[in-house]
Amino acid sequence: MLEEKTRVWTIRDLMLFAINHLQRRGFDEARLTVELLLAHALRCPRIQLYTNYDKPLTPDELKEFRHLYERRLNCEPVQYIVGSTSFMGLSFEVDPRVLIPRPETETLVEQVMLLCSDVQSSQGCSILEVGTGSGNIAISLAKFIKGAKVWSIDVSEDALDVARTNAERHGVLDRVTFHRMDVFEPVDQLLLKRFDLFVSNPPYVSAAEWEELPMEIRRFEPRVAVSDWKDGFEFPRRLIELAPFVLRNEGHLVMEVGFGQAEKVMQMMREAAYSNIYSVNDLEGTPRVVVATVASKTRNQGFVN
Repeated sequence: MLEEKTRVWTIRDLMLFAINHLQRRGFDEARLTVELLLAHALRCPRIQLYTNYDKPLTPDELKEFRHLYERRLNCEPVQYIVGSTSFMGLSFEVDPRVLIPRPETETLVEQVMLLCSDVQSSQGCSILEVGTGSGNIAISLAKFIKGAKVWSIDVSEDALDVARTNAERHGVLDRVTFHRMDVFEPVDQLLLKRFDLFVSNPPYVSAAEWEELPMEIRRFEPRVAVSDWKDGFEFPRRLIELAPFVLRNEGHLVMEVGFGQAEKVMQMMREAAYSNIYSVNDLEGTPRVVVATVASKTRNQGFVN
């Protein structure tokens, strides 16, 4: 690519060439990809690509862009290449240690914000999150819900390092507490607390579905954050079992689910004696978030190990 070493490339010429090349290779969002990579290479806002359309690139700038561009041609996600992504209007650092936040997960955050507005507490809303990843959910909730306190856990210490960096970046380290914990192991620390909301975007891709995912996910994103490597319902089962022991009476379990999973997860909640069960669609019209309320009768269904 860009083999004409003696040619002087302007921003406009390079963008047109790269966009057309990506489109011919079958990459989605070719224009956005080129804008992000070139702005990153030039260390400038994307808008300056258009206000300086005729600016010639130096050899070093062209070399830097070529390096980033070739990484994308190898199917590496743009977010990992530039080291950040946007979620709820906030910028989060991301790398292959964590799942890339998706726009549909904003539906989960928005629903939790609505539910917290109904919580009557002089100390603010208390939230437990399982699977913090980059910290995008926990940090957004702490940022946008006045007085919220978030207790966030993840099985990966690497992910927690990224989340702490993002929490410090957004000034919420005093309201988000991070812990390394595996919810499939004894969770004695959790049983000592009671929360208003129990929130999670868990791994919900099944082992069979994993093989159908795009190459950029299978090759680069952490599998432990994407799939339970079973039927896709291992985490919903565990969270439904655990929630009555960590939520206050009338507390809410709020969970993101995969395509086509909402009805089965809601049926699992009905069988576990939850109440006020419903789903919320994402912007694509897909049932993406499932919500249920824990009542006193739910607590009598058994003991959690």
